[in-house]
Amino acid sequence: MTEVAFHFNAPDKVAYACRLLRKALGGGSRLVVLGDDETLGLLDRALWNTAPHEFLAHCRDDAADFVRAASPIVLTSTPQGAPHQQVLVNLGEGVPAGFSSFERLIEVVGRDDAEDRQRARLRWKHYADRGYNITRHDLALRS
Repeated sequence: MTEVAFHFNAPDKVAYACRLLRKALGGGSRLVVLGDDETLGLLDRALWNTAPHEFLAHCRDDAADFVRAASPIVLTSTPQGAPHQQVLVNLGEGVPAGFSSFERLIEVVGRDDAEDRQRARLRWKHYADRGYNITRHDLALRS
């Protein structure tokens, strides 16, 4: 069964996603990041603007198949057809279609957006109603 984790109270979802991806990639994970086009564009630019020694290889879902297969991080608006099914990071609004085909699902929830928090509560309820054990990481407690 897919491991589900919620990371709450991210002050900046894109900046937090960069740190999360760096840590997960350092641990050998292959990741698919789900979000809307605007968020993925911001994340793509943030990943390209890191220091050279911190660069994280990644691609968009419209890259050539061989690039997607080789990339440890794929940015997409739909996880179906992803080249790997290890970790799905959801920066989007809804329950990701096909999330159960991934080993892990990480939901990133912002601190200041009431609508984002409300949608996260609905996703939490969706997973809990289906018997998924959910791990909660409150990022506010780490500061």
